[in-house]
Amino acid sequence: MKYLFRSSFSRYVLVLFFAVIALTVAGRVVTLTGAEAFCKGWPLCKPTAPAGWMKLAHISTVGIASLLMLAVFRKAWREQRDQRVLLPLTTILTVIFFGQALVGAVQVTQPGAGHLILLHRLTTWALWISLFLLLYASGVLAKDTEPVALDRRQRLKDFFALSKPLIVGLLLITTYGGLVAGGKQFPSFSLTLWTLLGGALAAGGSSALNQYIDRELDKNMQRTAKRPLADGRLTDAEGLAFGLGLSLASYYILASFVNALAALLSLAGIGYYVILYSIWLKKATVQNIVIGGGAGAIPPMVGYAAATGQLDWTAWLLFLIIFMWTPPHFWALAIVRMKDYERAGVPMMPVVRGEMETRRQILMYTVALVVVTLLLPLFNLAGTIYLVSALALGGALLYAAWEVWKGGGNKAAWRMYKWSSSYLVFIFAAIMVDAVVR
Repeated sequence: MKYLFRSSFSRYVLVLFFAVIALTVAGRVVTLTGAEAFCKGWPLCKPTAPAGWMKLAHISTVGIASLLMLAVFRKAWREQRDQRVLLPLTTILTVIFFGQALVGAVQVTQPGAGHLILLHRLTTWALWISLFLLLYASGVLAKDTEPVALDRRQRLKDFFALSKPLIVGLLLITTYGGLVAGGKQFPSFSLTLWTLLGGALAAGGSSALNQYIDRELDKNMQRTAKRPLADGRLTDAEGLAFGLGLSLASYYILASFVNALAALLSLAGIGYYVILYSIWLKKATVQNIVIGGGAGAIPPMVGYAAATGQLDWTAWLLFLIIFMWTPPHFWALAIVRMKDYERAGVPMMPVVRGEMETRRQILMYTVALVVVTLLLPLFNLAGTIYLVSALALGGALLYAAWEVWKGGGNKAAWRMYKWSSSYLVFIFAAIMVDAVVR
């Protein structure tokens, strides 16, 4: 034992382990004795009978364990920045620990929510598994190191960049569009807050995991060589821990404050982007963007599910709009950055099939996109405001795609890339206005 737990970090984890055991035992005793009824209130309560002191002891144990958890988390991020096992494990454990407390607290106000009961049970298992893994890993891997003086402002900028804020912003616009389209009105402040916060954490976390996976590839591309992980400003462990922590936190927030469907859809989007696209498709096929576009098309479905608790044809058509928008948008960028992708060995359309074929595909997918946008009014799922907007915006986008097809060159492709970003914002703005006014 002395050999295993030779570092101060591992000893902190050992103390935390026993604190969680004490917390679990105290909680079980409170449940079996019914002590809850004799000491009501949170975070503190006043015992009205001897059994109530057990509830107060449980609350005190929660506070002590929480402080220890925060201490372990802080120590990991200060002293174990290079440990690709310890730092992510500690971060996951911290999110799970406080996630379980959050779910338990929300259950008080939603006692009949079956998904919260299931999530609380699953979180208990996950907590113990991750705690045991961290206990063992810290005993074997942790080493005492002197904390390095770091530029906090620069680190904040780097973590912000790791989340790809521009992409997060675009995804939040589509998420909010789904919220408004589903509710047929502007949603309440609380629903908007929790849905967009959960969506931002999910998008930022999956973006960070994408950069972790692509860190070596990014070094070979001029556009991405200065990213925090590729440039070495953040360690690999920090990128992995940050991405996993945000992704996991997003699920707890959406499940606790929105609904189970929105949380599961967001989790599916993370898995789609990180596993299906980043790990497999990106380097495996020229159709990487076509198939991988489904990940970016899930946010409006999350918003729609948040507003309605279900998915219908409108939600699926919102998905299809972004799915069809993704290839011409990113292929236009790929034409501009073709040398980068070639150097990095990424089989993007211009690299594998040439610029001429890519230009043709951009035009074809743009035509298909405009047709898809017109399905909403065709099936009476949108009104006149949206129809006029879709025709005008679609015509402008078709003109940009025609210029790429007819003239070629980086300037036309770059204009298509920039305009297609604006197009997505405007088309979802039209969806929102139409849904509220109609």
